[in-house]
Amino acid sequence: MSDVQVVRVGPEAAAQVLQVVREAFAARPPLDPPADALSETKESIAALLTPHGGLLACLDGDPVGALVLDPVGSTVYLRRFGVVPTAQGHGIAGRLIDAVVDHAEGYDDVTVVAREELPRTIRFWDRQGFREIDRRSPLVEMRRPLRTAVFQAPTPDAMHALGRSLAGQLAPGDLIVLSGELGAGKTTLTQGIGAGLGVRGQITSPTFVIARVHPSLVDGPALVHVDAYRLGGMEELDDLDLDTDLDTAVTVVEWGEGLAEGLTDSRLEVRIVRAEADEVPDGADALGDALDPRRVEITPVGPRWHALSFRGLG
Repeated sequence: MSDVQVVRVGPEAAAQVLQVVREAFAARPPLDPPADALSETKESIAALLTPHGGLLACLDGDPVGALVLDPVGSTVYLRRFGVVPTAQGHGIAGRLIDAVVDHAEGYDDVTVVAREELPRTIRFWDRQGFREIDRRSPLVEMRRPLRTAVFQAPTPDAMHALGRSLAGQLAPGDLIVLSGELGAGKTTLTQGIGAGLGVRGQITSPTFVIARVHPSLVDGPALVHVDAYRLGGMEELDDLDLDTDLDTAVTVVEWGEGLAEGLTDSRLEVRIVRAEADEVPDGADALGDALDPRRVEITPVGPRWHALSFRGLG
């Protein structure tokens, strides 16, 4: 990949940011009412950049991506986010979002406002870990916790390796809540966690057994692997008569979103998303099943994780 640099800028870079904004927004389908970005001038962009600045991405020295940082309360809004059409597909947008995380320390989350007439744009933000929190037609407001770490897993081996790496951060009593469609890779990730923890037994999909306990072979915590899909509520775990205490084990709950949160005040929420057609690299068909990319989003919740970062996993 060519050299990409993302730097923090202020009003002195208004001309470069404006150039990116005009090219990026002019290439989008016509909207009614038109996007406010199309009426920006050098002076108005400079005014937007003056309070808190923005980010400028350059590809081989040429401005190709930009955004304006606009903190409001505990969140940071990303305004005028754009990548010029000729640079799309080079990972510029992802690099900008990674840089936002580095420059927004002290805030809880990041927010964007998208247009509902642009479903591909909404899907892009969703794939970057943003979730819809409000909709006032034609605007859709989407938010991502700043501590969400996003990883790419292009192969099952990469997913397994991510699980092994994650296991190195885990301790007795930890809860991991896994979500993702059928075949997304939840069990492969759990197998990697089990390998990293050094537990006994083959880890398979828990579809036919609600919960399995895998004891440690290395004097560490056991792994409790749970399928919450058929549980009426996580209180039913108490009725399963598991031969281990959840406080001394690492518990991985598949299909646990919306159910497992009551088990403890701290947890890791892990969401696995399969790549869409436009995200699969060229030539992937020739590799058959060897390349089926996933994106893994890890969000630490609660006091257990305050001092830990998951951005260096993998």
